[in-house]
This record gives sequence, C-alpha cells and structure tokens, in this order.
Amino acid sequence: MFLSIFPLPDFFGDYERSGDGVNGYNVRSGEHRKVAWCTLHASNGVERIPTPKIPINKIQIVKLLNDAKSPQLQMKCIGKLRALAAESDANKRCIESAGAVEFLASIVSKANFTTFEEESDKGLESRSASSEALSILHYLLLSEAGLKKLVGKNGEFVGCLVRVLQRGNYESRAYAVMLLSSMLQVADPIQLIALKPEFFVEAVQVLQDHISHQATKATLKLLIEVCPWGRNKVKAVEAGAVSILTELLLASSEKRACEMILTVLDQLCGCAEGRAELLKHAAGMAIVSKKILRVSHVASERAVKILYSISKFSATPSVLQEMSQLGVVAKLCLVVQVDCGAGPRRKPEISSDCMPGHGRTLHAYPPICFLHIHRPTERTWQIHSFLFSPFCVHN
Repeated sequence: MFLSIFPLPDFFGDYERSGDGVNGYNVRSGEHRKVAWCTLHASNGVERIPTPKIPINKIQIVKLLNDAKSPQLQMKCIGKLRALAAESDANKRCIESAGAVEFLASIVSKANFTTFEEESDKGLESRSASSEALSILHYLLLSEAGLKKLVGKNGEFVGCLVRVLQRGNYESRAYAVMLLSSMLQVADPIQLIALKPEFFVEAVQVLQDHISHQATKATLKLLIEVCPWGRNKVKAVEAGAVSILTELLLASSEKRACEMILTVLDQLCGCAEGRAELLKHAAGMAIVSKKILRVSHVASERAVKILYSISKFSATPSVLQEMSQLGVVAKLCLVVQVDCGAGPRRKPEISSDCMPGHGRTLHAYPPICFLHIHRPTERTWQIHSFLFSPFCVHN
C-alpha cells in the first residue's frame, strides 16, 4: 500500500472544533475534497480513494418494486435490483426485507412456460424477465425465513420451478435447481415426502444434460437431502437416477463429486429397486469398488456400505461370482488389512468355522483375521459381515 509523503489536509478539523458534530453533508463534502486532493497529487504517486457508495434503504427498494409493476419498466427495474444486490451483502438483506422475494417469485410463477418454444418478442421478453428473476433469487443468498416463504405451505413455487426445469433454457434450469437445493434444505418433512415423480425426473435430467458444474453439484446435494424421506428413493430410481449416477461416477475424478455421487447411490441402494438397478449396470459394482481407498475416507465408507447392502439383501451365487471376478472381494480384503494395520494382532489366519461358504471363492486371497482386530471400525465389521455372511453357505 502506498503512503504519501505529503500531509493530508484536515478536512474535518473545523467541524470537530465547532462542537456541532459532523453531519452527512459535511462528510460527503469532505470526501469530495479528499478525492480532489488525491487527483491533484496523482503525479506524485498518490492513489485516488474511491468514494464509498451510500447504502440503499427499504423505501428506495419499495419504490423500485412499484415501478417494476409496469410492463414497460419491469426489465429495467429488475436490472437495477440485480446491480444493487451485487454491490454488498447489506443491499441483499435490504432487498429481501423490502418484499422483493415475493415480487421476483411472482414473475417466475407468471411466466408463460407453456409457449416457451415460440419465438415471439413477447415470449422472449417473458423468458428474459423470468430468467433474471431466478438469477436474483439465487444471488440474494436468502435467509432461512426467506427460503421458507418460497417453499410455502402447499409447495406451489416448487412446482413452478419444476416447470422451469421441464421447459426452461440451460441458464434458467441451472438457477432453478440451485434455488431448489437451498429451499428444500429448510422444507418440512411432509413437504419432502409429497414431492412428485416429475421432480425426480427433471432432477435426473439435469444430471444427464451436464448443464454446469454448479448445477450438477446442486442436484446431487438436492437428492441427498430428499431421498431419505418416504418413497423418494423409489421415485428417484424409477426416474433413472442409478444409471445416470453410475455414468457420472465413471467420468468423475473430483473428490467432492465422487463423495456426493456415492452418498446418493448408498441411499438408493437402501431399496430393492436401487440395488437391482446397480446390479443391472455393467459397470455398477466395478466402479463402486474402484473408488474404495482411491478418493477419500468418506468415499470409501459409502462404497463399502453400498457393497454391504448388496451382499446383505440382494446376494445370489452369481452376484458373488461377479464380485470375485471383478476384484471386489480382493479390494474388500485390502480395506480390512488397511483398517487392521494400526492395531496389534496375531498372525492372520482364517478360521474354518467362520467362513463356511466362502472357501471356494476366497481361497486365492490373503488370509485375514477378523477375530483379533484391534478396535474394528464400522466399515471393517460390514466387510466381515459380507465375507462371512450366511448367504453363501449353500453355494
């Protein structure tokens, strides 16, 4: 930071000495004089100090919203709202408290999405206003109270955003799914349970279309939030989520994305339909197993839970054979060895009475002692339950 060798003029000395205090006019006058002085001495290396912008107030926002009710001024006023929101967090809070959230939501709700493909000027203007309103709602970073207002009691605005996902352009769909992700975090359980199948169809479509990195992460976060409730797991599976998530996992190398995908898959494998879809995919078990010990501790935990769910509830001799051929069993053995590496134990040996059905399948793998694990983790016990589970007794 440059420090001037010239003494700064005493702009406020007279006011302070007068005993009358410094009012707003005096402050602004002093600021202007200071800027003028900096400009005058710019050749000496003095940098101009930017004049601070005066924060907006609620009255200004209310007037702007009233002006926006006129169709001729709507786009201009929305543009001003966006510019004000971009200036500071204080402006965002002021805009929210002035009732702009309800106004922007009404613009999105009234947009004529049924004629989205038409090329009329009126339709293009409507779509532009709706897209701008969605972007402002997203960038406002609404408070929990503001998000709950958007969700409402009957979820009408959620249905409106689903229509945006169905018929909107890529930009509108991205903003809609990011807004939905924030809204559903504060929604009541009954509202999450009541989500319609169309919601999951459109969410999966966003993943398939690869709209943007942010939209993909928001959709994954959204699914993590809603899938545990009611029959939402089944709805997501029926929408094709398992297949799309598996394809995303095959193409993804980013740590956080892999963790989120595996988390959703773990939730979906909590139902029979989800496990069946994962087994149906040619690369399902292989890619889940591959992510173990290669991404993060969280990803490994989720992947092991997925395989555990399959082995516990959907195991057949053919599934076990596929696991053996794909190297899934070998990877699970490696995980146990890693988990056991820090604790004292005897020489590893497999007790014949604790692997009654796996002798033919596991004879080629290194012996593992599950009976002498020092502080076994939950993941280790899940793998133990898989490797020595009763379903293979009758193989």
